Amino acid sequence: MKRALRIAALAAALGCAAALPAAQLVVIDARGGTHKPGASIDSARPISLKTGERLSLIAPDGRNVVLRGPFNGLPLTRAGEARSARDALGALIATRNARSSSIGAVRGGADAAALPDPWLIDISRPGARCLREGEMPVWWRPSPVGQQPFVVQPVDRSWRADFVWQDGQDRMRAPRLSKLDGVSLFIIRTGDQDNAIGINMIPKGDFDDLVLASWMLEKGCIQQADAFLLRLQAAVE
Repeated sequence: MKRALRIAALAAALGCAAALPAAQLVVIDARGGTHKPGASIDSARPISLKTGERLSLIAPDGRNVVLRGPFNGLPLTRAGEARSARDALGALIATRNARSSSIGAVRGGADAAALPDPWLIDISRPGARCLREGEMPVWWRPSPVGQQPFVVQPVDRSWRADFVWQDGQDRMRAPRLSKLDGVSLFIIRTGDQDNAIGINMIPKGDFDDLVLASWMLEKGCIQQADAFLLRLQAAVE
């Protein structure tokens, strides 16, 4: 119910964004300084960055703002105007297509249509995945036909965990094993195919949906971003 109310209010909230004197920006990445990913920054308060420091922020409407030191001023001075809900979604989709094209991925909604939930971890292909902090991965395979073993290992192959898909099963929650803690790059072997999958953690926080979609795009989690953007499109149309 809570999520439904948040999505229902998305268009109205973003439609008023341009009239707001300030916004809460979310730190997605920081080099140097004291800012941490997931932290909130008031856009009405000046910030200072020294030479060599870098700060990547996401605005409530999904705009990504990158500041490099030396810098002293309001963080949104280089961000352009706030966007309506429809414009924000359009801009994020355009960003998605540009990112996909630059890495040779196929454009369109095929990946999003295949992924039934944006937080599933597709093990059938290599690439970046996003996961919310504190949650265990939920592995997913596109075709749930047949029994199929798969192996999960860290990139240094210092250990292995063996699993088996059962016929008709398309998702599996990873067990809470201590050896999974802190691992950000996995090698998942299915049959004779090895897929390198990098996990990008999104810190805990009550982030707006467009912030989450923008975060996925910035971290290269294109397939998950597709599914998330389709969900948001359905909410505002």
